[in-house]
Parts: sequence; C-alpha cells; structure tokens
Amino acid sequence: MALLVGMALNPLVSRYQRLDAGVSYAGKMILRIGIILMGVNLNFAQVVNVGKYSMFLMLFTMATAFGAGNFIGRLFKMNWKITNLLAVSTAICGGSAVAAVGPVIKAKDEDVAYAISSTFIFDILTVVAIPWLGMAMGMSNLGYGLWVGTVVNDTSSVVAAGYAFSEAAGNTAVIVKLTRTLFIIPYVLIFSFITERLEAKTQDVNQGRTPINFKKIFPHFIILFLVVVALRSTGIIPEAIVPVLSNTSRFCMVMALAAIGLKTSFSEIRNIGFKPMILGFIVDTLVVFVSIAVQLSTGKFWKKIKK
Repeated sequence: MALLVGMALNPLVSRYQRLDAGVSYAGKMILRIGIILMGVNLNFAQVVNVGKYSMFLMLFTMATAFGAGNFIGRLFKMNWKITNLLAVSTAICGGSAVAAVGPVIKAKDEDVAYAISSTFIFDILTVVAIPWLGMAMGMSNLGYGLWVGTVVNDTSSVVAAGYAFSEAAGNTAVIVKLTRTLFIIPYVLIFSFITERLEAKTQDVNQGRTPINFKKIFPHFIILFLVVVALRSTGIIPEAIVPVLSNTSRFCMVMALAAIGLKTSFSEIRNIGFKPMILGFIVDTLVVFVSIAVQLSTGKFWKKIKK
C-alpha cells in the first residue's frame, strides 16, 4: 500500500528536486535499517526445530522459483534483473526480499516497484484460495503450515492464510516463513557477486580480466542483521522490547517502499508490459504445486494429525 501511495504522489513530488536526496536516503539507508531490525523476529532455536521439516521442502521451492523464473524469463526475452526480482520474491519473502536485492543488482526503481506490486497481487489470490484448498485436501496442521510457509510471500499474508486453517498451522507457517527470511543473506551475497562480475565484463576488454572487489560488493548490513538475530536468540534482547523493534522494522520498510514509489511513475510500470506479470504468476503457481508434490512424494505431513 505504501508503494502505491508513493507512486500516486510521484507526479507531485517529482517537481521538487530538493526532495530527491531525502527520498533516495529513505529508499536506501532506511531500507537497510528495516532489514537489520527484521532479524529481531527470528530465533535460531525455532529455525533449527522447524528446519528438519522445512529445509528439504525449501530446496525444491527455491530451485523451482529461480530455475523456472530464469528459463521463462529467457523465453520472454526479459532482462535478468526483473526476472530475478520476481524469482527472489517468490523464493524468499516477497517485497522485503525484492527491496533487499534490488539495490544490490542495481535494478531500476520501476522494476522494483513492479515486482513488489506483482507480489501483492499474488498474495491476495493465495490468501483467498489456499485455506480452502488445504481444507478440501484434508491436510494436517503441520503439512498445511509447511505449505503456506513455503509458498505465500508476505509475512502478513502468511499469518492470514495460516491461522485461517488453525492456530497450530498458523504457528508453523510463520516460523517457516521467518526461516525463509534467513535466505536473504546468501542470495544478497550471490547477486552481489553476479552483478560485479557482469559489470566487469562490460569494461574495456583491453584492460583484461577485472578482479572482483569483495570488500566493495559485500553488503555489510547483512552482518548487522545476523548480529540482531544472534542477540534475539541468546536472550540479550529482552522479550519486552521485541514488539517495539519489530514495529520499528516494519515502519522503516513501509517508509522505504513509499520512497521507492515516490521515485516511480505508473507510466514507467505500464511501459514494462505484461510479460513480467505472466512470469510471476507462472512461477508462483509452479511453487504452490511443487510444495504439495514434494509433501506427497515423501508420504509425510499430509493426513490429519491430532491437534
């Protein structure tokens, strides 16, 4: 919503160049603060406990998101940046992942806005359909929680879809979703490396092979994200202030997304076309079915278990 409001105000704000510095700061530095504080929602003990069920499943859903996303993106002749923004949104944690990876791969603001808007639309569809499908298929609380936690993108949507089934399923879904959030770390590092390598290739060939400057490309805010997770996991951060820090993180993310919207016009989004939307829909749908197929193939977590 913040993104859409920002885009609606773009025609007004774009007239005043003196606002550019503040808007850019909010879209970058405030975004990083929000991501760092997002670590307060994670606890390594919970991640390890649910990981024995979810990690295997996530390997398949993430491989599907990136594999299918890049394959279809090439068929559609789309640029690799928006293709991978849509893939990372589906694979990890929706708009937060897009906002984190976008600056790393130096994506255009309109590409970031498009990917986040697509995520919002897909989440609405899944929140409406998935609880009904889970009940119709007779899924267990654990199976449904794993399903929702691996296929729904935004955290608020995971909460809505998970607890619509049962409290136990909702608890599992939220933990799985937060575990997915940890994958922001390796993917940010991977995309930093890819971007640096691609930029090096575009330089004058006479300069020879350009060595990669890891110090330059390393996203240092990821270290602070891990520090916050560690502080929460060890109990150094008191439970009493966790809600405050969590709300602060959410506020920073909303501010950053609004800033991205302020720098993006609806006409720029329209010029991107419908191909990315179609790609995102196909990838999201594939991930939904792959998650179910993996559970069925293992013969676990499916039939109802006593609550």
